[in-house]
Amino acid sequence: MLAAMTSYPASPHPDFPQDPVDPSRQSIPPYPARPAYPAYAVRPPPVQPPPVQPSPGSPAAGSRRLSARWFVAAVAIIAVVAAGGGAAAGVQLADRPAALSTLTPTGTATTAVVSPSDIQTVADVAAEALPSVVTIEVTGAQESGTGSGVIIRDDGYILTNNHVVAAAEGGTMTVEFSDGRRVAATLVGADASSDLAVIRVAGVEGLQAATFADSNAVVVGELAVAIGSPLGLDGTVTTGVVSAVHRPVRTGTSRDSQAVIDAIQTDTAINPGNSGGPLLDADGDVIGINSAIATVSAGGGTSGLPSATQSGNIGVGFAIPSNTAKDVADQLIDNGSASHTQLGVEGSDYSDADVAGAQIQSVVSGGPAEQAGLRAGDVIVELDGRAIEGVDTLVVAVRDHAAGDEVPITYVRGGQERTATVTLVESARG
Repeated sequence: MLAAMTSYPASPHPDFPQDPVDPSRQSIPPYPARPAYPAYAVRPPPVQPPPVQPSPGSPAAGSRRLSARWFVAAVAIIAVVAAGGGAAAGVQLADRPAALSTLTPTGTATTAVVSPSDIQTVADVAAEALPSVVTIEVTGAQESGTGSGVIIRDDGYILTNNHVVAAAEGGTMTVEFSDGRRVAATLVGADASSDLAVIRVAGVEGLQAATFADSNAVVVGELAVAIGSPLGLDGTVTTGVVSAVHRPVRTGTSRDSQAVIDAIQTDTAINPGNSGGPLLDADGDVIGINSAIATVSAGGGTSGLPSATQSGNIGVGFAIPSNTAKDVADQLIDNGSASHTQLGVEGSDYSDADVAGAQIQSVVSGGPAEQAGLRAGDVIVELDGRAIEGVDTLVVAVRDHAAGDEVPITYVRGGQERTATVTLVESARG
């Protein structure tokens, strides 16, 4: 989340018009066939530890700054709520370890329960990863704020969210490293469809690049550690677990209504300003780039209370998988832009008593779908073995393949289930 900028949910951004595009171009996981980054160290999938409770003394480094305004990437159900303006942060001290109460013959005894292994695991992760995490301060013509980023190459390349750097158009970006050094940064490239961007600092020595894990090996229940600058508090470490994987989440705003990610869901505390920072496993390797949080809206209803939105952490955060992040970052560094796999349809969510899926509204002439015999009105219910629950699921399922892949599709036409094979193509860069 970009502290001091805007709430980041799942509906179009009010400042930018919605651009009707092929929904299959809305967000695509990485090309499986792409070579791995030569500059990114990738460790083999770790043996996953059991879920760990957050340690009572997570480290935090650097200065403490509060931004005047926030940008919050926030997704509520399938809608994103945009918000901005000033805010104040309240802090409650938690200076006691977790406790266990037991009944004894003489009464109730309370014993502190702290797992040394849990504390050491999180402390080790923080010590290893903190030097690779940066704070990004953005000042634009209309707004300013703070986000996070992760060093991906020791020659100055830093990965963050597109919505973090978008506000810098016509303005400046400053990167602060964990050792306090502050350096101006320039934009290398951005991809709104995946909500990712790469920036670069020049002439900075001694940078420590993060190590990326294979996000396909992430399992539900494993330890997840987030590092970033929530509310401008740089070097903040929070812990939790991976709550779910392959969660289609629309994080786009009207600035880009296409941003759909096949997210890793976590209950790790993620707040405005965490956007662009890493989600790490127990080995300190990046498994995702934090991008969005769910929000809860409270309406008036019969109570007569005014409507409100809780924009802070509620234990439902979303991260872009590391494999997607690596693939897009590679393209941005090489080309300044990224392309994605597409099916060649425009569609919408569909459900009735018998079927649910993505209904085709139109097909691109000569595109993969048309060539496979699909047409408007067909309801796609499965792609390459993955159930399609709606258009967002279709988007991420398509983007989980490379251009040229031949994939089976199951669809319903006139109440009858049919199958076809489509050959996916690459979208134009931009």
